[in-house]
Amino acid sequence: MRKNKEILNLLNLTNKKEKKIKRLIDWKWIIKILIVAFSISLAFSFIAELTIPNVNIAIGIILVITFIIIGVIFDMIGVAVTAADEKIFNSMSARKVKGARLAVIFKKSADKVSSFCNDVIGDVCGIISGSAGVIIATSIANRFNFNSLWTSLIITAIIAALTIGGKAIGKSYAINKSNVILYRFAKFISHFKKEK
Repeated sequence: MRKNKEILNLLNLTNKKEKKIKRLIDWKWIIKILIVAFSISLAFSFIAELTIPNVNIAIGIILVITFIIIGVIFDMIGVAVTAADEKIFNSMSARKVKGARLAVIFKKSADKVSSFCNDVIGDVCGIISGSAGVIIATSIANRFNFNSLWTSLIITAIIAALTIGGKAIGKSYAINKSNVILYRFAKFISHFKKEK
């Protein structure tokens, strides 16, 4: 009975801490990320809807695979940023290594970088590749006189399997090579963003 009270007290303390954390939600960031997600999704959807129906099936498949690869890469970056060790990048930044300062900034904002990479880019690419897959399935069914329902189901299942499998492999790699991935990403971005 005493143990149950201790557990309940511990859970109540945890709930109070969670309520404090919920008050610290950055609403500006959430609104900003919603607008960015909407804009990127609109742009990617527009590109997919404009190009995929008008190209041959092989190029359409290449575009879908490209969206899957982009989603997997950004998912890896999001995981790497959360798993990386900030101390290494602080040390590199002190020695003025190109991209290290930006890596520290990314690591300090790991929740936002991860949200952008995993949820915005990763999920948008997943949605676009799925809808593009339906367009390709319709083209394949019409061209080869296949059953449109089964063609659509099989294409969608293949896209889902490639996306999930790719992200599973990517996550494992990102956790094990998080510092390398974050450094390469930060160094790449530093070519476009002037470091102070």
